[in-house]
Order: sequence, then C-alpha cells, then structure tokens
Amino acid sequence: MQNREVEMATGVKLVDTSNAEAQRRQPVPVHPESGTTPAPQIKLGWRMRLGLLQPSVNTVAEPQFQAMLPEGVSVHATRLKLVGSSPEEMMEMTKGVEEASLLLKDADPHRILFHCTAITTYDDELPRQLKARITNSTGIPATVTSDGIIAAFEKLGVRKAVMVTPYPKVINEHEADFLKRNGVEVLREHGLGLSGGRAFYDVEPARWYQLVMDNRHKDADAYFISCAQVRAAEVIETLERDLQRPVITSNQAALWHCLRESGITDKVPGFGTLMRI
Repeated sequence: MQNREVEMATGVKLVDTSNAEAQRRQPVPVHPESGTTPAPQIKLGWRMRLGLLQPSVNTVAEPQFQAMLPEGVSVHATRLKLVGSSPEEMMEMTKGVEEASLLLKDADPHRILFHCTAITTYDDELPRQLKARITNSTGIPATVTSDGIIAAFEKLGVRKAVMVTPYPKVINEHEADFLKRNGVEVLREHGLGLSGGRAFYDVEPARWYQLVMDNRHKDADAYFISCAQVRAAEVIETLERDLQRPVITSNQAALWHCLRESGITDKVPGFGTLMRI
C-alpha cells in the first residue's frame, strides 16, 4: 500500500523517512482523533548509535542515558558479568570484552563505551588496554568511563573536588589516587561501603542529595558522585543550585564525552552544567 493510500485509510499524515535529515525537520504526525497529542517519540540512532558494555547488574545507566539522549542518538547495550564490588570481581568482568564487543558490532555502533567507573579508575594502564582490545577486535572507536570523568573535570576547570560513592574504602582510595594523577585533588571522599550493584541501586536520589550536602567543602570546584549504578541524575540540578558548583556523575560525564567525541554538540537541559556545554 502506498503512503497516500495509507493516509486516506487511517487519517494519519505520514512522513517520508527515506532521508534522515528530512525526517529530522518534519513535524511529528498527529492523528485527527488525538487533538494536539503527538505520536510517541522513538529515539532511533540516525545521527549516532552508541554501543554500551556494562556490568550485568546495572539497571540505572540505560534509563539515565535514555533521559539524556539528544534527538537522533540511540544506545545499544550488552553486559559483562559483574554483581559484586571486590577488585577480583571487577577484573573478572574485563575478560569477556572482545566477545561482547563483537556482539555490539553487529548493531553497527559509531562508538563503544566500556562503562564502569571503578574498573576504569583502578589504575592508569587498564583504560588504555580496554580501549585497545575493543577497537582491535571491532575496528570501532572506544571510550571508557574514566575518559569522560577526566574530560568533564578539564572542561569545567576542576582542580579540587569532593567525591561521594557507594563503594568500599579500597575502591574509593584507588579512585582518589587516579583523580590525583590526573590533576584533580579529592578534598573529601565519602563511601557508603556497600557490597554490590543491587545495594547501590537501593540508595534513593534524596539520600545522594543529602550525602553531598553533608560533605560540602568551601574549596571544592565541583562535586563528583561516582558509579554508573547510582540514582543521582535526578538531583544534579538541585545540588548545583544549592551548592553553586557543578555536579558531575559517572553516567552524565560518560555520555557527554561520548557525544562530544562523536561530534554531537546538542545541549541537554535538566542534567547539570556539563550537559549544557
């Protein structure tokens, strides 16, 4: 059935989707019985498709990414086994990188993100190794979470920060050392000492707000809420208002960096200063 016949039969005005740019410019079709209510917006990646490698336990990164995505950008994920938070479990997660990356390659992404803050800040060499393994096996550019965090600090001119995490002390220490080696002094760090991703998820956004406020420091250039499995995106704007400082989260920084590295410069409201620059 041709477009004109479909339009006559259904009353719905169809848009020619044969050209991505034309699709972007066209108004969303409206059904005559729905008044001014537009059809659902489906975020397909005609501008960029981002492949996501993440811990198997993570249930936060994808919903937050979807909320932050500009028009024409999509995220396509696969998982690597990680439920706990010990260094041994984290290193075990990295063993399947090539196989998982090749699965993502089937979706033809423009970039692949290895997304775990604790792993990619554990030492200086591991992020480089992970990116090389992904790109060598797929031919696709790769990014890791720590790239986005460091790029965010640099973009915002951050030299001193407060860090709040769900992690045990040993993970916090590795992370603070990593940031120091990359030019950011952690003035104060606070970890909840939780044992794994399911416990990380259970911490309410309001709790993250209170933890950051309880750890304020007069010399902080910014505040960093670390971990891809924390529900803190909802309070970034409120914290920035009350602290008068930028607030960076792992999911926000990683997605922002992947977008900018791929030439997507859209400003996204509602998720802090970083997403608007």
